[in-house]
Amino acid sequence: MPDITFTGIGSGFQVSEVVSAIVGAERAPFTSRLNKQEALMTTDISAIGALKSSLEQVAESISLLSDPDEYHKHNTTGSNSFVGISTNTNAEIGNYTVEVNALATSHKLKSAAIDNSEAVGEGTLTINSATNSFDISVSDSATLSEISDLINNSTDNDSVIATIINDGDDQHLILTSKETGVANGITTTVVDVGEGNNTNNIGLSRLADNNLIEVNEALDAQITIDGSIVVKSATNTFTDVIEGVNITAKKIHTVDDDIANVSVVEDNSNVTNGLSQFVKSYNELLALSNTLGKSGEDGAGALAGDSLLRGVMSKLRQELSTSFSAGSGQLSLIELGVESDRYGVLTLDTEVLNDYVADNIDDVEQFFIGSEATPGFAASVKQLTEFYTDSDGIIQGRIDSKEKQLSSLDDDRLAFESKMESLEARLFAQYNAMDLIVANLNATSSYLMAQLDNMPGVVKKDN
Repeated sequence: MPDITFTGIGSGFQVSEVVSAIVGAERAPFTSRLNKQEALMTTDISAIGALKSSLEQVAESISLLSDPDEYHKHNTTGSNSFVGISTNTNAEIGNYTVEVNALATSHKLKSAAIDNSEAVGEGTLTINSATNSFDISVSDSATLSEISDLINNSTDNDSVIATIINDGDDQHLILTSKETGVANGITTTVVDVGEGNNTNNIGLSRLADNNLIEVNEALDAQITIDGSIVVKSATNTFTDVIEGVNITAKKIHTVDDDIANVSVVEDNSNVTNGLSQFVKSYNELLALSNTLGKSGEDGAGALAGDSLLRGVMSKLRQELSTSFSAGSGQLSLIELGVESDRYGVLTLDTEVLNDYVADNIDDVEQFFIGSEATPGFAASVKQLTEFYTDSDGIIQGRIDSKEKQLSSLDDDRLAFESKMESLEARLFAQYNAMDLIVANLNATSSYLMAQLDNMPGVVKKDN
C-alpha cells in the first residue's frame, strides 16, 4: 500500500474502494488458477506417495519368501525344567529321550582355621587347575587375607578364585575353580621356607593340597540319550552330541521324574506366513488402486486414467499369473492355493498350500527364490516393486518433479504479488492526482463565485 491514506478529500470519490476492486479483479483469476494447480499437484503427490507406500508393503510382505535362510529351519520341543534344547540348520529330523544323571560342578577347597592376624608362613604356594599353573610368593608376615589378594591379583591366574570366610577370630581360605568339570580340579603344593617341611600342616604347608578340605568335588555333567548312550561334559552344555542339537542340563532326574522327550522337526512356516502376508498386502494395494483410479458419475479418483497406476497394476497382475521354474517343471500361485475372484481380489487356501509344502518344499523354495540367472516369483515381484519405489525409481522421480513445480508456483505467486503492489501504488497515485485536480478546481470555483457575488451591480438572487 502507498503511504497516502487520506483519499477522496477533494472529490469525495471512494479511491480506496475503487483501487481495491481493480486490484482484486486482476488478482482473482490468477490466484484461482494457481490455487487450482497447487491443489492438483498436492493431491497427485499425496496419491502417488500412498501408492509407493502400498507397493513397499507388498515388497516387505514377500521378504520371508525371498530369503533362502528362512527355509528348512528346525524347531525343537522338549525343553523343560531338566533340559534346555536348541538347534541349528544341521540338525537331523528325529525323536530322542534325554535323562540328566549329573550336573557339572566347580571344585572348591577350604583351608583350616587360621587367626586373622597370624602370619601363615614364608615360602612359595603353587596352584594348578587344568592347564593353568602359577606360583605365589608368600612373605614371612603375610596373613591369610593377604595371600587371598595375592592369588586373585596374580596376572598368571586364569583358573582360580580365592575368597576369605571369617568365623569370628579365625579365617578360612576358599579356593574355587572358575570352570566346572573334573579336568578343572584344583591342586596345591608348597615350598615351606620357614618350617622346611612342605606337608606337615605347620606354617605355609597348611595350604598344601593334602591339608585342604574338599568342599565341592569337581564333577562333569552326564546325560543318557535314548536310554543307553552316556555322554559327559565339563560344562552343563552338550554341543552337537545329537548332530545340530545343543542340550543344556539344568536339573538331575530322579527315579520318579519323566525323562525328557526331544523332537526335531523341519519348519517351513515362512511359506504360509509369507504368502498370507503377500495376499493381504496385495489386496490392500488393489483396494487403494481402485480408489485412486476410479472414474464415473460419483467422482473420479486422484489418479484416474493415470498411466503409471495402470502400468504398475498391470505388471503385478501379470506376475500373479506367471509360472516359474520349480524342480523339473513349472509352478504357479494357483497350484499353491492362491486364487483370484472376478474383481482381482486374492484368497489363499492354506490347506492346499500346506499339503504342497509338505510334499514339495524344494520345488516351492525354487519357485519363490529362483536362481541367480532366473529370479523366482518373490525375487521377481521384489525387482518390479523396487523399480517403482527405489529412491531413484519412477515414483520418486514423479514426486520430485511435482515438488519442483510447486516450488515454481510459489515463485510465480511472489512475482505476481510484487506486480499487484506496483499496480496498486500506480492506481493510488493516479486517483490521488485526479482528486487533487478536482480539489483545486473546486477551490477555484468557490473563489470565482465569491468574487462574482461581491461585484458592484450584481444582484444576488434570493433562494
